[in-house]
Amino acid sequence: MIPAHLGAGAALGALLIVVCCIGRVIYNLYFHPLASYPGPLLNRATRLVYCYRLVTGRLSLDVRDYHERYGPVVRIAPNELSFACAAAWKDIYGHRIGPHGTTSELPKNPDFYLLKGQEPGILATNRENHAMLRRQLAHGFSDRGLRAQESLIGAYVDLLIQRLRERAVRKPGTDARFVRGQVKDGKDEEMGSDAPLLSGLAGSDAPAPPRFDMTQWYNWTTFDIIGDLAFGEPFGCLENATYHPWVLTVNNTMLRMASQNAVKYMGLGWLIPLLLKFVITSRREHIARTDEKLKRRMQLSFERPDLIEGLLKKKDEMNLSWSRLRTTASSLIIAGSETTATLLSGATYLLCSHPEVLRRVTDEVRSTFASEQEITLTSVGNLPYMLACLNEAMRRYPPVPIGTPRVVPAAGMQIAGYDVPEKTVVAVWQYAAYHSTQNFREPFEYRPERFLHDPKYENDKIEVLQPFSVGPRNCLGRNLAYSEMRLILARLLFNFDIELADKNSQWLNQNAYIIWKKPPLEVYLHPRKVE
Repeated sequence: MIPAHLGAGAALGALLIVVCCIGRVIYNLYFHPLASYPGPLLNRATRLVYCYRLVTGRLSLDVRDYHERYGPVVRIAPNELSFACAAAWKDIYGHRIGPHGTTSELPKNPDFYLLKGQEPGILATNRENHAMLRRQLAHGFSDRGLRAQESLIGAYVDLLIQRLRERAVRKPGTDARFVRGQVKDGKDEEMGSDAPLLSGLAGSDAPAPPRFDMTQWYNWTTFDIIGDLAFGEPFGCLENATYHPWVLTVNNTMLRMASQNAVKYMGLGWLIPLLLKFVITSRREHIARTDEKLKRRMQLSFERPDLIEGLLKKKDEMNLSWSRLRTTASSLIIAGSETTATLLSGATYLLCSHPEVLRRVTDEVRSTFASEQEITLTSVGNLPYMLACLNEAMRRYPPVPIGTPRVVPAAGMQIAGYDVPEKTVVAVWQYAAYHSTQNFREPFEYRPERFLHDPKYENDKIEVLQPFSVGPRNCLGRNLAYSEMRLILARLLFNFDIELADKNSQWLNQNAYIIWKKPPLEVYLHPRKVE
């Protein structure tokens, strides 16, 4: 039996915990500096709901609904505000003039960006270190650097088109053969598998074309490109038509970060090594593979116009530790591949779901270029309708749907006209802002013409769309991403007629963690018959 005095002590301890929790809830609801800001009751009272919805992948969608109910600023956690207005971008993420005339910025929220035991790279480091790293990386992302990388990027897009052609089949009635193997008696000789009949094309007994999971193909392409640009070698995804283990580790780690952050938000970061061993394992694999690739890149005996050449030249002068160099290179890989592939996947689905838009952008590509050789990183800048399609895809399906949090400094500040006290976590939640009826007419419709001065959408607040952020921490790879996306999409539309394999697909119905958890995007690719 438990001694009476111990039982009484345990009961008293439990009672004190309950009283403290109740007291904290009362404080958060009625006496907290953010008590006057609107938001759902449970979110204002405790972080529990926020964390639960975060780990289930629904928080970004919830925040959108909160803004529709409560307006442009919402208290989504006891100490956190979400903004859904254009003015908040500059106030939260832009340059600020400090008390002595110096330029400063809101610090990043360490609970979101920092991982225990890891030196911060370019994404999480302080303002001074960030500026130093960015200066050395800037040349690789400049227009001049982009032109120097054109042949390298173009070679991987060539390989993408080649791999797709090898696996494609023409529309029934034009060519009933798989390019990769002759079809006889309903079988692909090379694959040795039964070829199913087309179900959606009446009167045709031609074998069905293969389905292409463009989620995979885009990921393979962008990871190979950024791998070569950052490490001097690709991951071999396109060459082998499969994921490299390192790429899978990166994707899995990104998706699991939501659970890790939820633990930290609850003040239990010290439990991560015990509760999230699978994250630690992925992290170790990621570190080991990054070290291996970075060492091989540094052993090259010649200069190459890639993204980290400038950083490697100055690493000793900057006293850049191996850990920080590794973390920065890793950040480039993630930021320069996953987000680009995500946007291309979303754009492809949206185009295929809107045949009239797909037809118009395809006509633009094919009427602008007489041959594939004319389609370059530079020439794709002459496709205004495609740019509108990509911008609208970024609005409907932002690659980073969450808000990237900052912390209000001492003495507080004004954000979008609202007085915000110190230590408040603030962010513009992209999915919420881009789907707000306060910012866009028909926010859930895919309408590229809203970016082409269509009078119907003249009241849209286009300036709220900032997928690459703003200010001193905006995305360094913006020009590279736009050029890469337009080049890949233009080459794809020039070579193939595209259609969804499942006409009833609800592909956009996804969970959003730090990034979206993308399902397969299956399409038919019909090689274009050029007369």
